Amino acid sequence: MSLIKQLWLAIIALLLLSFIGSLAISITSSRDYIEQEVRIKNEDNATALALSMSQLDKDVVILELLISAQFDTGYYRQITLRDTQGNILIERSADGYQGDVPSWFRQLIAFNVPSGVATIQDGWRQFGTLELESQHSFAYSALWRSTLELAGWFILAGVISLGFAMLIVRGVKRPLMRVVAQAQDISAQRFTTISEPRTLELRQLANAMNQLSANVRQMLSSESQKLDELRLRLQHDRVTGALNRDVFMARFNALLEGDDARANGLIVMVRVRNLDKLNERLGHQTTDLLLHTLVIQLTALDEHSEAPLVGRLNGSDFALLLPLADDLDTLKTSLQQALSHTAAQANDVELPAAIAPYSASDQRGALLATLDDALAEAESDSVHHRIVIRQHQRHSLFTTHADWRNALDKAIAQGPQLAYFPVVDAQNQILHHECPARLELNQQWQAAGVFIPWITRFALEPVLDLAVVKTALAQLEVNSDQRLGINLSLASITNAQFVTELRSLLEAVPSLAAKLCFEVPATLNTHALASLRGLCNTFRPLGCQFGIEHVGADFTKLADLHDVGLSYLKIDSSLIRGLDTSNEQQTIVRGMATLCHSLGIQVIAEGVTEPQELMYAFLSGMDGVTGPGVRL
Repeated sequence: MSLIKQLWLAIIALLLLSFIGSLAISITSSRDYIEQEVRIKNEDNATALALSMSQLDKDVVILELLISAQFDTGYYRQITLRDTQGNILIERSADGYQGDVPSWFRQLIAFNVPSGVATIQDGWRQFGTLELESQHSFAYSALWRSTLELAGWFILAGVISLGFAMLIVRGVKRPLMRVVAQAQDISAQRFTTISEPRTLELRQLANAMNQLSANVRQMLSSESQKLDELRLRLQHDRVTGALNRDVFMARFNALLEGDDARANGLIVMVRVRNLDKLNERLGHQTTDLLLHTLVIQLTALDEHSEAPLVGRLNGSDFALLLPLADDLDTLKTSLQQALSHTAAQANDVELPAAIAPYSASDQRGALLATLDDALAEAESDSVHHRIVIRQHQRHSLFTTHADWRNALDKAIAQGPQLAYFPVVDAQNQILHHECPARLELNQQWQAAGVFIPWITRFALEPVLDLAVVKTALAQLEVNSDQRLGINLSLASITNAQFVTELRSLLEAVPSLAAKLCFEVPATLNTHALASLRGLCNTFRPLGCQFGIEHVGADFTKLADLHDVGLSYLKIDSSLIRGLDTSNEQQTIVRGMATLCHSLGIQVIAEGVTEPQELMYAFLSGMDGVTGPGVRL
């Protein structure tokens, strides 16, 4: 039995005990008082009537008339006149009880009042004895009314007391349930904190559990910081802080082979000419400072990514990836300012650069060769900071913004299509299916990388995501045995109207909602992380799962996920490709898996292509894998 039920039973038992005890004492006191009053009345009336009869002639008829007159007042149950030998001379008695008092109450009370007895004189000698017994009907009625009034007041007092008790119990229950929820969160490895209640004992308990959560969070932050330091040491250039060539190329490959909007963007390549001569002329320390400044300036060109993709391809070549970017002229102007600021660190520094767009259809080798050719052209010019743009013709489904908008509106209204990619565990059992959306544009089903940039431009993410959820629910109505993972954009989870509509949609079909997994991209800012936390708290009672996809080694929010309520994280394919041959990647992936497991979060590897990668993914602590190499 719960503590709250025990508390309610104790309160109700106490109120009943007080009510019944007070009522019994009150009835007993009133009964004794009435009996005493009736006894005195019997004696007084008997004495008065006997005195009157003593003064009259002792004619039996006259005495009988006097007794009848007294009896007919209705206040007597019996009047008896006896002679000195005890024989009855006159007797008047009433029938049984008359009134509306219940018989059980009369039997319970059962007045026991002795009759009033008085002596009738005839001169100096005794004539007889008069016995008088009052009618108890009035006493029963008076006591019954008193009992009803008293019971009414007790019931009213009980209701008021229960109202106050409800407020008190609620005041105890609310912080108690918060403590219980916190304990459940901790058992699920979500280390939340709560406000401390006013009740001393609960405040002490909440304080102790908050301290536990704070200590665990501090431990997780420390482990996350160590993992970040390890990542920086293994994947970043020691001098400049840029990504190593292998790591950068792995990230670039993952973007080009991806199925989302980040498969389109711009790439910048900058070369520091005559780096060996700069070292001789400026010295290693000044040259290192110059290179570090260049990386900082390149990093500042990406205003949207939390961890910009800047890599050092060799001693003198640096590259910057700008996913989703498409404005070449603006980028050229910003890059020219960045190079000028960097060159101001030393005289006669030549920083030729090249810019080219990339898309999912490009080959990495051909694209880098194009950039090398553009750099060679930039180096041949006498201008120190010349920037060459290599523009290639991109195939576009529609030529104008209006055509794109009309086509997207029509495709979303028609409904998206879901692709199915299995996510399996070590026993090859399906955890869920990844279901990226497809839209029918220009009479063909197009992948997300084609239309997502335009969806973002027109701010249609909430509309598209809601249509995807409806399609997923329709699929689950046909086959409810599967679990589907669908993507939600950051623009959607931070949109209050979308969250409200999604909640109404899922609450209408709770059994199907429990089969959905919602995935958000790893590019979470503080506002998006808070929105994700609220979303998890809202939809967790429906059984929905939440995950973060494309989590790279530069994801710095692992320690902040302790109270979000995530079910899984998907490690980006850039960390999984070549996992079997890279000890550094294995170390980082294993550290991320360990940290996630301490938070009760499953870890899934994305983009597995080879059997060796799959094997090493599970050896590194992955709970599931997905990608072209997964076979059922």
